Amino acid sequence: MTAGKNETFGLIKSSVDAHTMGINAAAALLRDCGYRVLISSAQIEYAMDRIESESCQNTILDWIENNRIEHIGFSYRLDPDTAVELIGRLILLLTQKGYYGGSDPRIKSIFFAGLAPACERIEKEYKGLVSTFRGGESAEETLLVMGVPFENIPQTIKGGCQYDKELTKFGRKIICSSEYRRIMAPKRNMYPEFGTMKDTLELRLEHNYEGGFQPLIRAHSGPYSNDMSRTEMLKEYKNWCHELANAGLLDVLSIGSSQLSQSNFGENWTGKPNGGGVPVNSEYEYIEIWQSARPMLVRTYSGTKNVLKLAKIYEKTINISWHALSLWWFNELDGRGPNSLYDNLKEHLGTIRWISTTGKPVETNVPHHFAFRGADDVTYIISGFLAAKAAKKYGTKTFILQNMLNTPRNTWGIQDLAKGRTLLKLVKELEDENFRIVLQTRAGLDYFKPDLEAAKTQLAAVTALMDDIDPLNETSPDIIHVVSYSEALFLATPDIINDSIKITRAALNEYRKLKKTKATPDVMTDDILIRQFELETACRKIIKAMELNIPDLYSPEGLYLAFVAGWLPVPELWSNSDEFAHAKDWSTRIVNGGVVLCDHDLTISTETRINRCISNIPDAEYILKHKYFKKFADK
Repeated sequence: MTAGKNETFGLIKSSVDAHTMGINAAAALLRDCGYRVLISSAQIEYAMDRIESESCQNTILDWIENNRIEHIGFSYRLDPDTAVELIGRLILLLTQKGYYGGSDPRIKSIFFAGLAPACERIEKEYKGLVSTFRGGESAEETLLVMGVPFENIPQTIKGGCQYDKELTKFGRKIICSSEYRRIMAPKRNMYPEFGTMKDTLELRLEHNYEGGFQPLIRAHSGPYSNDMSRTEMLKEYKNWCHELANAGLLDVLSIGSSQLSQSNFGENWTGKPNGGGVPVNSEYEYIEIWQSARPMLVRTYSGTKNVLKLAKIYEKTINISWHALSLWWFNELDGRGPNSLYDNLKEHLGTIRWISTTGKPVETNVPHHFAFRGADDVTYIISGFLAAKAAKKYGTKTFILQNMLNTPRNTWGIQDLAKGRTLLKLVKELEDENFRIVLQTRAGLDYFKPDLEAAKTQLAAVTALMDDIDPLNETSPDIIHVVSYSEALFLATPDIINDSIKITRAALNEYRKLKKTKATPDVMTDDILIRQFELETACRKIIKAMELNIPDLYSPEGLYLAFVAGWLPVPELWSNSDEFAHAKDWSTRIVNGGVVLCDHDLTISTETRINRCISNIPDAEYILKHKYFKKFADK
């Protein structure tokens, strides 16, 4: 049933799901269409999780009655069985109380967002009574599923999505033609170091391919099964490496090592959960993987402890093509490692200083981790810039700038262009004869739909988006991290990885041909250029204020103070520690396909943001001094 213009939507999520960006994005879209939207309070979330209780049922009914709610959305992205049970109890409650069903129901529609198995069961059991979201829907698709009539969707949303529609149309043609299947392994220019322990990323980029420059292709891989022993999984992975190497489509193999490989390398793993990924636990095993993967370049995750020690092991065993460190992440802050935030920054920057002595490139997995936790677009850009400048200060000569697109997945393509261009421009300004930027683009972590054919179309479309970030530069991007189209459903096997690379290559080649005939979308529109100007202006002001107000900003202490004082907002950070209260004490929402910092429905000005962060610096300094520099506490 479609929604009338004056009707109210009530959106509920489970209390066990800390992420709110999805539900906030849906609310923002509905408000942009002129609807009144209520997001469930903690009390309603608690009641929904315990809806079998009569008192909790009454709490939900009172919320509906008191707020005159006519459309209900429920988000539950955890266990499918629980999801089906909860939505079933909600429908039963509303039906029994006369709120749902009949000729003139109070509740006119119910929709659900969750994992594909839950959506399939709900659609089958309730036969169209509940509309479902499985992930990957565009802004326009989201509104239509929620019952918003097409004519009620503002032109700003329709127009903003037009670029995405055109890329989707392009991607669909690539897949429907099946021409991508004919893509062959490119002929590489050989050089003496090729495929040896002296090979480097810079040499690959310098020599590249016969017939002209093409982006190097990186892919992440690794089998995992609870039914296989560690030895069996390692053997399987070496077979995968052989298969990928023989196909010749992949340039850089990223080992999808297990959590234990990152956190407990070389230790006794008895009784410890592997956590998924390739269970590498010795230097010899890494050497075997490198040998199996030749002539591909090889890289893997950094450690979550003993970071420097593991970096040295990677140099010795797999001639790691570049090191990737996360600075603020993969520690106690996000539950991925044992380090405190400050100790993590010290260890990572110290490791970068050592890496600089090897001449190897450094990548910092930073901006998208902020985006995962609700950060706005300005924070995405600034965090990437700070990481790049810190890497330069600590001696890095080649910096891999990773730009994860579609993050959050509700982001419009034109916003990705503005954000990506601004990040690239600011970081490129750091370049000199001793510091080089290598752009690496990739699709978002949860971008792909759980439908293989639709995901293939998305892969082709996002490849075109990558080519539009720096549209006048025929050698950009330098590296494409190909995320396989099966990611929303299952781990990619070598055949799927190779298939994904073929789609990427075919899409890039065809898009560039079309671009020469001016048959691709205009990516220099006023909307994009104005957004770029807004982002660049805000970022420059904030970076200048940080450099003026935080002593030695590009040090462990400076980067710690920046985070704790709230200069890098993360409203969806899971940690409840008082140490990070200022970092969490922000709100964001999606406006015209981009993420902005807000106070209720009002966007926060750059000046207000700066002044608030400056006022938080004394608190951050106090925490740093008394938590980490206890010897000075009594002075």
